[in-house]
Amino acid sequence: MRAWALGTGSSGNALVLEAGDGRVLVDAGFPPREMARRLRALDIAPESIEALIVTHEHHDHARGAAACALKWHWQTYASGGTWRSLRPRPRAGTSFVSGATLDLRTMSVRTMRVAHDAAEPVALVATARDSGERVGVVYDVGHATRSLVDALSGLDALVLESNHDEGWLRAGPYPPSVCERIAGPFGHLSNRAAGAVASACAHRGLTSVVLAHLSQRCNSPQLAHAAMRATLGRTAFRGQIRVSQQDHPIAIPLGDERPRQMSFNW
Repeated sequence: MRAWALGTGSSGNALVLEAGDGRVLVDAGFPPREMARRLRALDIAPESIEALIVTHEHHDHARGAAACALKWHWQTYASGGTWRSLRPRPRAGTSFVSGATLDLRTMSVRTMRVAHDAAEPVALVATARDSGERVGVVYDVGHATRSLVDALSGLDALVLESNHDEGWLRAGPYPPSVCERIAGPFGHLSNRAAGAVASACAHRGLTSVVLAHLSQRCNSPQLAHAAMRATLGRTAFRGQIRVSQQDHPIAIPLGDERPRQMSFNW
């Protein structure tokens, strides 16, 4: 299995999962032109994407869903609540109840309802049919339930929101109402909370933890990485910690797979 984060953050989110000869996109937070540019930096033709799974309807995760699906004929999947809330909505797609498992051609994707201020947001665990490798994708979560943590056990790679530093958020530029929303039970995971989630599902076989959806105003890559490193250093985890970028793709290490050479021509 291979995976790449095309970009994560408040300006757009998208992630590619590849198992065998099948590719699935998780979220489409970029318009078609930008999406194509990021995919082609990885030598991935947009037409080779078989399915798009939208985790929730917020602009930074779904802005390009309708246009990209129409342009490249992607089959779109979203929970029923997300599907009804998408604006604009793809012309055709499949809705599911959160908690369902999607049986795609080269992978199965288990969905889990998460706590966030959206209609019916989900996290995902994708399992490759040929190798059994498992990748978890957890964006936009106010707090992690026991059932979510249990679903993340035995992963090969985890993409996990590490949105803000609690001190920076309190001292930052946002008004109190926005700070309360971000730090609340239906907002976003702090670096500390992300560390608690990662440590709860850490094991020696976990190849990588990728920190996603960092706030540009209330966090930094160095701060998020240091916090996660300190927490996972007390566990059995011996893999890599990477911080995803808003502006360009990064490879997500899985096993002995070498990252594909990336070229950028913005």
